[in-house]
Amino acid sequence: MHAILSHPALIECRRLFLRDYEIYINIGVHDFEKKAEQRVILNVDLYIPLTLSTPTTDELDEVVDYDFMRETIKSLASRGHIQLQETFCDEIVAAMLSHPKVFAACVSTAKPDVYPDCHSVGVEVFRMKTV
Repeated sequence: MHAILSHPALIECRRLFLRDYEIYINIGVHDFEKKAEQRVILNVDLYIPLTLSTPTTDELDEVVDYDFMRETIKSLASRGHIQLQETFCDEIVAAMLSHPKVFAACVSTAKPDVYPDCHSVGVEVFRMKTV
């Protein structure tokens, strides 16, 4: 992901982030994963052009509200069982990009309780609106 930050289109952007957001959802392809919710850790980075996110009157409507990230993820997670983390990531990124001020988004999901011999397994996706 670090190479993403050097993309020329992101130079004039502000980065908003949501770190280590923990939710419990129905996700997975294996039978044991379909019987109970699993812990999933999410990280979201949103890139918003400075021209659309630099407040002049110190008001919330001048920026992208952090609640947008959390509430969007909660809503997507509440729709029912999700087979793949890739699907969930893609849906979250698409929803983030639907915000008119968001130019680019990077989302990662991680399932920390799948294997006892590693910290987590997960997926990350980055997308940018066409210029």
